[in-house]
Amino acid sequence: MAPSDCSFCLRSEDEIERLVAGPNGVFICNECIHLCAEILIEEEAKAEQESKRLLTFDRVPSPREIVARLDEYVVGQEHAKKVLSVAVYNHYKRIASGQDNADVELQKSNILLLGPTGCGKTLLAQTLARILDVPFTIADATSITEAGYVGDDVENILVRLLQVADWDTARAATGIIYIDEIDKIARKSGDNPSITRDVSGEGVQQGLLKIIEGTVANIPPGGGRKHPQAEMVSLDTTHILFICGGAFNGIEEVIARRVGAKGRLGFTQSALALPALEKRRTQLLTQVTSEDLRQFGLIPEFIGRLPVISSVHPLDKQALISILTEPKNAIIRQFQRLFALDGVEIHFTPEALEVVAQEAMRQDTGARGLRTIVERTLLEAMYEIPGRQDIVRCVVNADAIRHNARPLLLNAQGNPVIWGQTLLAESA
Repeated sequence: MAPSDCSFCLRSEDEIERLVAGPNGVFICNECIHLCAEILIEEEAKAEQESKRLLTFDRVPSPREIVARLDEYVVGQEHAKKVLSVAVYNHYKRIASGQDNADVELQKSNILLLGPTGCGKTLLAQTLARILDVPFTIADATSITEAGYVGDDVENILVRLLQVADWDTARAATGIIYIDEIDKIARKSGDNPSITRDVSGEGVQQGLLKIIEGTVANIPPGGGRKHPQAEMVSLDTTHILFICGGAFNGIEEVIARRVGAKGRLGFTQSALALPALEKRRTQLLTQVTSEDLRQFGLIPEFIGRLPVISSVHPLDKQALISILTEPKNAIIRQFQRLFALDGVEIHFTPEALEVVAQEAMRQDTGARGLRTIVERTLLEAMYEIPGRQDIVRCVVNADAIRHNARPLLLNAQGNPVIWGQTLLAESA
């Protein structure tokens, strides 16, 4: 190496733009300086990202911290949040402890969530994974069948988790899997085992047992069926937290029979006001026991692997209005951001928000129906606004929701603007 060569890349001064001299005859070129700067910036960004993570295995967040973060994204369901936060805290504290408690084996506390559709079961699990920054995937229990039948093997849900974790088995091994529609794999014949094959019911429960409890699963890298000659990826599920959710329609009758509730739910209660009926259902769900789940059709071994049981409550009108406006990713905030990209401010009147909530309750879809209603109301406005420079404000009132009328579009002077042809007119 010549005295004036770069001490790092060994290129001569003829091949580089500038050479910086250091002590003891050490030189560094401008390109190596830029490369070192990039490495330092990347490392600082990575360190900053790590510092923002709520969960590190040196420090497990307290249940209060977890609930505080859940409150930013999920409205209501206070009891379910408390149950989930304690279960997640104990789960990751168990992982962080390592072998410190070798004399006492700490078992995993998987979670079962019961409640009507659209009340936040999936959102709670998704938000937990996001704020803890752990891999997360959702599996639909209805698509899983016993090995050897057409459909997904139970181990395919682990393939999805590995994909989310970029096939980092160590990271995937501390992730969260949410299994939706778990009530749909209940044993079809209730108390008595099925005489015929129940390939999407009890058989799936049996297949999930070892994975949920903790086992080393051998997974085909591309998913699908296993092949004897194919290479397998090994994943230990011991530290994977499983959250199972389902509506469990009809389990209220099972609970009512057990507790001897007067005036059981059903046709005899058809005259009962809907709010009172929902309140009774909610009260019964909070009393669910393992025996009720067995009567519903879950096998005892499967129930035993889901020791933490909680229910979510149906959402009332005020909760639905809060969901529209309060969370960080609230639906109205999303549309405000979307319209702002076109330079337009959008405003929903308080009456419009109430009508959206009422319509969602009428459809009995919970929070899921809110976005559909808002999308439908704003369809023509979102078709009209792009490309127009005279529109600066969009006002959505109750009539726009209730009667599918047009939202009001205003110019900079606050005067209504003339719309072009509507989508309905064009389609006609």
